[in-house]
This record gives sequence, structure tokens and C-alpha cells, in this order.
Amino acid sequence: MKILHTSDLHIGKKLMGRERYAEYRAVLSELCSICRERGAELMLIAGDVFDTYTPSAEAEEIFYSGVKAIAEVCPVLIISGNHDDYVRLTAASALAQELNVYIVGNNLQAVKCGSNGKAFPVQSGCGWVIFENASGERVYINALPYPNEARFKEGRTDETFEEKAARWIATGEQGKAEKLPSIFLSHIFVAGGAVSDSEREIDLGGARAVPLTLLPACDYCALGHLHKRQRIGANAYYSGAPMQFSFDEAGAEKSVNFFDLTVDGVQNLINIPITSARRLIRLQANGADDGIVLLQSNAQYFVELTLNLSEPLTANQSAQLHQQENLVSLKAEVQSLQSGEERVSYKDKTASQLFSEYYKSRYGAEASAELLALFLSLTEEE
Repeated sequence: MKILHTSDLHIGKKLMGRERYAEYRAVLSELCSICRERGAELMLIAGDVFDTYTPSAEAEEIFYSGVKAIAEVCPVLIISGNHDDYVRLTAASALAQELNVYIVGNNLQAVKCGSNGKAFPVQSGCGWVIFENASGERVYINALPYPNEARFKEGRTDETFEEKAARWIATGEQGKAEKLPSIFLSHIFVAGGAVSDSEREIDLGGARAVPLTLLPACDYCALGHLHKRQRIGANAYYSGAPMQFSFDEAGAEKSVNFFDLTVDGVQNLINIPITSARRLIRLQANGADDGIVLLQSNAQYFVELTLNLSEPLTANQSAQLHQQENLVSLKAEVQSLQSGEERVSYKDKTASQLFSEYYKSRYGAEASAELLALFLSLTEEE
């Protein structure tokens, strides 16, 4: 079965206050074209369809129209991520399933089975579904949306997060009555994954990290949550977000994973670049005039521009720079420190690093792992 894996669409997410609706629409159209041209038989979206619990009407329209077009080519299986309100996302499931779109939220409801196109669900249960294509090939999918106690409506217990994660993962394994090619589809942070600036710090320090050893035995782990494309272990893949959302991703190729899943396992796994979204770059210039020239010669990009200055910008220089449509972020570094004076920078530091530094400066000792885990759990986005 030919399968496309993507995640973290974050429809509606702004770039430092700038709307990007046209790009989201273009990306979904490009995904549809890839499915059609490659003969995809199933598309997996591993969570974070939207950027907020309450997406705008335009964001929802972009998603509904885009996923409908894709589903006319192949079925689409979606799980909710931590940015999605799973109740809202699954509210239209009864209608979506008629269009070959299947959404699994934290209620883990079985999807509707029956012939509905060239590929379709033939069996489903709590957190799992089996798809079959026109050739009779079947794939088992353990579908685990973003997991935490609140979403599964569980109270606090003495179980560790690892124990809970193991139990939640095991739920989706209960339908494996026969040996089939299989996929684990989830929106989780696997320990060791690399994060980017566009993500809120995702449980670093161990509070919500899932060890690689907890992932179920399967042919392919289709993961979402991290925006950088990466492979962890033998067969766990983050496809990464199909758009660049922060300037630390400047220069990084955005793509989707495409592969054949057969009785012999994963075959022909490739990364297919996504090119329809506007790319981000970082530029540096010595002075406002050079900066304007750079911006104009890179008009196709969104730009973070750093100016190395000997004196602050004038109001007129600042206005001229901001007249350039592609300037998103302007950083002016004025070299005015006195000899021997050091500049303290908090740039690129994570929340846990800032907390640890503050704790040490305040109490003269390192914060314990338990205290750091508690701090991270308080900042967790439910």
C-alpha cells in the first residue's frame, strides 16, 4: 500500500503576526497533487491540523476544502495533536467519513468501516483501524492522538507518565488478531527528538518524553509533534511540518514521507519536498542601505535581517526598511559596549534553561530533576 505521512500543518499559525492563509491553501493543494501523481492509497496526518483550539473560520475552510480534495484521491486518516481541540476536530466525523476522511480524537472512537473508494477501513476498534486497498492489501494502524490525563479524562494517580503511555499505546494494539503490516500513528515527543523555535518547549527534562523503547513493534512509526524532519531509532519518523514556522528552520528542506508498506515491510521510502510555501532566510548587513538592497534582492523569501550598526537607526531608516514587504524581523546590533563589558544574551535559550539559571542565581544550587519536571508540567499546553 502506498502511503503519505505528514503532520503539524498548524493551519492559521502566523509568522510574527503575519497571516499565511494563502500558503496553507497552497500546501494542501500540493499535498493533493503529490497523492494523485504518486498514486497514494492512504494519507496520514499525525496531529496539529490547526494552530489553536479555536481556529478562525478561514482556517477551517482551508482545511475542509483541502482535505476533501485529497480524499477524492485517497482516504485520509487524521489524529488530533496538542494544538487541536479533539472534540471540535472530530465533531464533523459522521460527515467526514462519508467523504473518506477519518479522524481519531482522544475518545478513540472506532471509525466507520465499509467500501468507500479505492481504499477504505475494513475493521476498527478503540484506537485502531485496518485499511484495505483495491488489491486486497491490508495495513493495521495503531492511532494514538496527543496523550495526557486530561484528554483521556483520567484523574491523577501514582502511575508514572511512562506507565500511562505504555497503557495508552497498548490500547491501540488490541486489534492485532492477525499478522499484518503495521503502523503506529501518534502525536508524541519521543526522547531524543530535536525541537525548533516554532514549538513551545515540549516537555524537555523528561516530564512528558516517551522513551523509544515504549513504541510498539511495527513496520513504521508515523509521528507528529516535532517540526524538524528526523528519524529516531530504526523505524520512527517525524515527517516534520510542511512549512517553515521559525527562522531557526531557515535553509531546512520541508517535505513529506512517502513509502510502500508491504508484507516485507517498508519499501521505497523517500522524502518529497514541499515547495509551495514561502521560505524563510536569515540575512546580515552593515547598515540600513545595504539591508534594503539585500531585502530587495531576496524578495521571494520572508527575511530576518540583522543589521550591524555603529549607531542606532534613525526613524527614516527604520521606516524605509519596514516598507520592504518581505521583512518580518529586524534585529539591530549596535556595537556600543565599553571595553571589558560583557553582553548577556537570553536568545535561543529554552524555558527549562532559563528556569534552571534563575533557580541557581536565586538559591545557589542546581534545580532538582523533580522540580524541573514540575515546572515543565505547569507550562504544558493541554
